[in-house]
Amino acid sequence: MSTAIPSSAQPAVPAELQEIIDDFQAMTEPERLELLLEFSRSLPELPSRLADHPEMLEQVVECQSPLFLTVEAGESPEHPVELFFSAPPEAPTTRGFAGVLHEGLNGLSAAEILAVPADVPDRLGLTRAITPLRMRGMSAMLGRIKRKVAEQRAAGSAGSAGSAGSEATGTTVADAAG
Repeated sequence: MSTAIPSSAQPAVPAELQEIIDDFQAMTEPERLELLLEFSRSLPELPSRLADHPEMLEQVVECQSPLFLTVEAGESPEHPVELFFSAPPEAPTTRGFAGVLHEGLNGLSAAEILAVPADVPDRLGLTRAITPLRMRGMSAMLGRIKRKVAEQRAAGSAGSAGSAGSEATGTTVADAAG
């Protein structure tokens, strides 16, 4: 006999991300927009090793504003994944989405990130306040993060020797998917 698990059978959202979702859902629409703006202000700057080498970041072309990201994951699945984003200050919605994903996912294991449900952006309760194109951008960010984590995990399990000590395990891979 199983314990009481919600019958929705949705994949579990990591606690850090669920707390953010709960915060958004507890607010009115105008308050949600203000919280998104706060996340935009809290998005960390790129470390100099990435800021000085923008070619190491991958553009998320589905975003209406320029957004670039990279992922660094260790070779073992339990190793914390680090997320890095670059978006201009003039793009607060895009920066806000990146800030939500950074705060909710950064430092989690690859397995935890790969298990995040694709509908997380919709769970923030912003679908009426933000245009569908912008919501698609956040979904694309999450999808890109998960794809890059999966690629790095596969490369690590394939025994990619020589990458130990490499600062840039999040090298860009051209992405034609949309």
